[in-house]
Amino acid sequence: MTPVHRRELLGFATAGLVAYAVDLALFTCLRGPAGCDPLTAKSLSFAAGCTVAYAGNALGPYRGTRPRGLRPYAVFVAVNLAGALVQLCCLTVSHYGLGLTSQRADTVSGAGIGMALATVLRFWGTRTWVFRDEGRSGSWTG
Repeated sequence: MTPVHRRELLGFATAGLVAYAVDLALFTCLRGPAGCDPLTAKSLSFAAGCTVAYAGNALGPYRGTRPRGLRPYAVFVAVNLAGALVQLCCLTVSHYGLGLTSQRADTVSGAGIGMALATVLRFWGTRTWVFRDEGRSGSWTG
């Protein structure tokens, strides 16, 4: 891995960790004290985390790509909706399919397993479609 790749990955991970913290804290609060159902809580926490992630990536690792207009944000939202769908599927299978209905089980499936799978999709989509840089050197695929 080149130094450029390391910086990009570190910046993406940093923005993602901050967004994850916002997502997890809000989900936990909405699912627990606020008494929201798991899918509503996850949807609302996703929206907050998505906004934080876009800002972090736009101001951080991809600030040199200078995306213009609404297209990059719209594509970012679409990529993150695909990631959210992965998370919601994990939560739905766990909560409704497997009957694991505790707050802890919902957190592990939606904000743990689902988030890990969705992160791979989000990194690829963010780098490939949102913050494209025609002059980017090197490839993540070899």
